[in-house]
Amino acid sequence: MKIIIHGGFFSESNTNYEVKVAKQQALTDIVKQGYEYLRTHTALETVTYTTSLLEDCDLFNAGTGSQIQSDGKIRLSASLMDGVTSKFSGVINIEDVKNPILIAQKLMGYDDRVLSGNGAQVFARENGFDHYNPETPQRRQEYEQKLHDSIRLGTVGCVALDAQGNLAAATSTGGKGFEIPGRVSDSATVAGNYANGFAGISCTGVGEDIVSGAIAAKIVTRVTDGMKLQLAVEKTLTEVQPFDGFVGIIGLTANGEVYHADTHPYMVWACYDEGVEVFS
Repeated sequence: MKIIIHGGFFSESNTNYEVKVAKQQALTDIVKQGYEYLRTHTALETVTYTTSLLEDCDLFNAGTGSQIQSDGKIRLSASLMDGVTSKFSGVINIEDVKNPILIAQKLMGYDDRVLSGNGAQVFARENGFDHYNPETPQRRQEYEQKLHDSIRLGTVGCVALDAQGNLAAATSTGGKGFEIPGRVSDSATVAGNYANGFAGISCTGVGEDIVSGAIAAKIVTRVTDGMKLQLAVEKTLTEVQPFDGFVGIIGLTANGEVYHADTHPYMVWACYDEGVEVFS
């Protein structure tokens, strides 16, 4: 059993030491909780649960504490993929909910498994997800002051390998901040979140770069075809160099390979594999 999570990127120049330490501690605590949950649950259940914990932590740009778009509203996106069934579900640009990953989980039982905008919100209300405002004072201040350097890149994600050898991946984001309303990130696409019976990948960074590189699906496909995870990641990330792609990934394979990488510093992540390892 293994689990790896990420908390997106942050700008070293605009993140003070206290915030850096707080993010490290939050990731450490959450990955421990996720691993304990994994002991008695499936990979799919675990990535959903762990990502919801990341969404609930306002240090990260997903769920509570998400970035505000150019029209002053928060819109959330999240997706879930089951490596056993190869089913993908997600919500795109949903408003006024607390945990978009839980709505993605609910959609797993439907034929129409990816919903956007108002349709996603209606589905959420019909299925018992109450109104919730994910805005925090810090995000409102950033929005009003237009602190572009502090709002660029943020997503959370989780990949888990359970005791039965099954994989799942989940990714959630509050967007990049100040984007055009309606902009779609990678987080609710197979470019940003993908898993099958061989590997699982969650991405963070600039959504447009991740989509252009088809990152998660490409890495998983290469592992499925026999490539080692590290080599598959490194080869895929070299392919975004011509356009200076801003990408970070976490990944696991069914044989227990764990890998993380980024094209630019500083992606924050944590892994539980017979102990906790945190990077920032």
